[in-house]
Amino acid sequence: MKVTLKILLAAAVVVLCYMCYRSVRTPMEYDDEKEARDNAIIARLVEIRKAQIEYKNVYKTHAGSFDDLEKFLNTDKLPFLIKEGELTDEQLEQGMTEQEAVKKGLIKRDTVWVLAKDTILGKGYDVSQMRYVPGVPGEKITFHMDTATLQSGSGYEIKVFVCEVPFADYLRDMDAQLTYNNIDKAQKQGKYPGLRVGSLEEINNNAGNWE
Repeated sequence: MKVTLKILLAAAVVVLCYMCYRSVRTPMEYDDEKEARDNAIIARLVEIRKAQIEYKNVYKTHAGSFDDLEKFLNTDKLPFLIKEGELTDEQLEQGMTEQEAVKKGLIKRDTVWVLAKDTILGKGYDVSQMRYVPGVPGEKITFHMDTATLQSGSGYEIKVFVCEVPFADYLRDMDAQLTYNNIDKAQKQGKYPGLRVGSLEEINNNAGNWE
């Protein structure tokens, strides 16, 4: 009987120790995985922002869908300045301008037209993947993107866009309680419960909510 009791006590101690260990390790592992996903998503949102800014420079409004944005990146061309040579200190001291140096053939400046995706995102970038949230296992998640026109305090119309993904989507396979805690904390602080770039409610110069 005493032996059985000792075995049961020992087993209870082991279970208790394991539960204590997991209570510490689970939040740490959750935070590490969340940080990895956050970083991958933020990098993608920055790329989308770059593309949207250039789209607006060309069309005076933001792309309303990923189809429009991808078409722009894959088919439109943007000017790219090729520079060969720089003004020397001596030429600068003489007051020579870059335009004068080009005319004299001392340096070269030439504009070429390059595909938008190569100029903005670099050669080899897979534009077809831009709409999907990276770093999340299972079925692909698509970013939500939308546009609007807001009025500034001085009465000007300002074109804005938003691209976002909620915690509930990209943390869907992780600890449910810890994810709920993140959502609840953001909501109580009046913040978007997820990652977002831009806004349809305020003019924020296309800022990300992590910045």
